[in-house]
Amino acid sequence: MSASSRNESASSHVELLGLWAPPALRPLLWASLLLAYAATVLGNGALVALIALDRRLHRPMYRLLSNLALLDAAYVSTALPQALAHMASRRARLSRARCGAQLYVGLSLGSCEALLLAAWTLGLALSVPHAVAALRLPLCGARPAVDHFFCELPAVLNAACADTAANRRLVYALGVPILLLPLAFIVASYALILAAVRRLRSAQSRRKALSTCGAHLAVVGLFYGTVSAEYLRPRASRALPARHHKLVAVLYLVVTPVLNPLIYSLRNREVHAAARFALARMQGTRPTLDGS
Repeated sequence: MSASSRNESASSHVELLGLWAPPALRPLLWASLLLAYAATVLGNGALVALIALDRRLHRPMYRLLSNLALLDAAYVSTALPQALAHMASRRARLSRARCGAQLYVGLSLGSCEALLLAAWTLGLALSVPHAVAALRLPLCGARPAVDHFFCELPAVLNAACADTAANRRLVYALGVPILLLPLAFIVASYALILAAVRRLRSAQSRRKALSTCGAHLAVVGLFYGTVSAEYLRPRASRALPARHHKLVAVLYLVVTPVLNPLIYSLRNREVHAAARFALARMQGTRPTLDGS
């Protein structure tokens, strides 16, 4: 395709084509996303507050959960409030600078979540090459459009009027340390846990441990599986309709942050005790040591 036929744009704004839904279902979709966002922020915020206020939870495992909860709340906030506002106003136009900032912040927080067991700073640093390379690409048309509900890297690359082969090679090169290595570490860790569970004498203890591990693994698999499918997808899958890729993004951007505080708190007795302890203090009663 020639440069003239591409009609590269110097426009300072980008149109987001948003989430697809039949007109009759759009109010239901909007309400569902709003409910998911509220549940994510409130659930993760409550978990962070409990861990911060209860000294019995000031341990490495709970510091890790607190970081995960903060990341989940921040990650979903990079895109969902804007998407909800665009759906309500039926106008999805934002500046190139804001699109670029959203792209970087979303990549950074998503990478940090994938690299949580390594370090926050590594996720922030590894996202810089992606964001810089993507922002230098020209977008097509007098009114450039990105077929997504937020500025996400694969959608921005698809909207570019330039050769993106180098950008996609960078995605694959950084996808290994960001996604595949942490996933391999988690799988290996759970393999050791399951081996230890098999040695438990009580059948009830084994069932409880397997139930907890299964729930954790389901959420881990959902996050890493959907993100890997979107960012490390083969060339053939790029021909799929944009709504398929938006659905995948909803799974890791919206569904996973909702599930994380449920999985990591509802099955945890110490978090239950901390919640009862905090509730008793709010009600003006004297909490006991076990939170009952």
